[in-house]
Amino acid sequence: MVRRYFGTDGIRGRANKVITPELALKVGQAAGLVFKNGEHRHRVLIGKDTRLSGYMIETALVAGFTSVGMDVLLTGPIPTPAVGMLARSMRADLGVMISASHNPFDDNGIKLFGPDGFKLSDEVEAKIEKLLDADLSKRLAKSEDLGRAKRIDGVQDRYIEFAKHTLPKSVSFEGLRIVIDCANGAAYKVAPGALWEMGADVIAIGVDPDGMNINKDCGSTDLAAIAHKVREMRADIGIALDGDADRVMIVDERGHVVDGDQLLAVIAESWKEDGRLQRPGVVATVMSNLGLERHLRGLGLELIRTPVGDRYVLEHMRAHGYNIGGEPSGHIILSDYTTTGDGFVAALQLLAVIKRSNKPVSEVCHRFEPLPQVLKNIRYQKGKPLENAGVRSAIASAEKKLGRGGRLIVRPSGTEPVIRVMGEGDDKILVEAVVDDVIEALSLVAA
Repeated sequence: MVRRYFGTDGIRGRANKVITPELALKVGQAAGLVFKNGEHRHRVLIGKDTRLSGYMIETALVAGFTSVGMDVLLTGPIPTPAVGMLARSMRADLGVMISASHNPFDDNGIKLFGPDGFKLSDEVEAKIEKLLDADLSKRLAKSEDLGRAKRIDGVQDRYIEFAKHTLPKSVSFEGLRIVIDCANGAAYKVAPGALWEMGADVIAIGVDPDGMNINKDCGSTDLAAIAHKVREMRADIGIALDGDADRVMIVDERGHVVDGDQLLAVIAESWKEDGRLQRPGVVATVMSNLGLERHLRGLGLELIRTPVGDRYVLEHMRAHGYNIGGEPSGHIILSDYTTTGDGFVAALQLLAVIKRSNKPVSEVCHRFEPLPQVLKNIRYQKGKPLENAGVRSAIASAEKKLGRGGRLIVRPSGTEPVIRVMGEGDDKILVEAVVDDVIEALSLVAA
């Protein structure tokens, strides 16, 4: 079945163009019908980030779910991983997060979680998609069976306590000056509050959402503001979340960026020393730096690579028993605690290592020297350029030149007509040359 609505992370698009009230209503009805099993009162928990369009989508979802007889619990702004946690702990039949993650405010999306707190499988999404275009009028609830909706209090406090309990009670951040950038998004209350409760001196930025400034010049995708604030305040560390707080990037005390690969190295090494790794390895994507792979190998750990996307990382972790995984973009999945990427929980693990080591972040978070990596994109008009004989020949030649000491990844984007070419190796000049060779071959057939 061709996926018309669901992408790699729920349904996402321009608010009121793609993500319309009509679509949200249908999603509520379709998902509600799929997850109604048994005679008990069914309920769904709905969270959201701070986008202006969240009000519109939330209201439409409520109408959809209640029309098929599901009760609705509304949390207000809360991180995406909190929705997964709360859906499970509050025994909801379904969890929904209204967010487009790190995208600009005029995009929005609908992410769905099952009663186990995990995002839905392709098979379940296919069932929902089938109903989205169907006539559901005969499957709506009777008048006396309509659902009810109410806002619930205390969910932010529950998430704070959950996050704090991922560390031993003895851990305190007293003496650490921390800049936290919440991207004017879903974590703007919980993240600064939790850090303060754990003893840190907290400087919070990106905590004044107005519905349209989420991820704008702030957060994990724009680190200039937090780097400046860290230097200005002489802070020990900067923690930058994205709009729904499922990813994190770090800035050290000098204002230098620390990406997700370095965070994976820090946490994996710490957990190995503590005997906490369920299996001797880390799950990452094809985009993780070869330097991480070599570093982990030196520790006796394997790096397992999946296609790009945190859902593929998590699928492999669940299938093969790994408890650490992530992406360079800052999606860090620690399955001992969470059912999805949780930027704030990952940051807490890092802070615990920093506090225990009593060393500056620039030293703690520099576990390996990244290999030169070159990424270029080329847009194409139609067809399948990667099946062209000239392109295949250029790719084979590039791989031969890089040899075993390098990597070449050529893949189409999953959301737009773009092909991404990434080369990596010890010799930056060689890497740039082979990437350019592939881009040139693609340009001959991309028009």
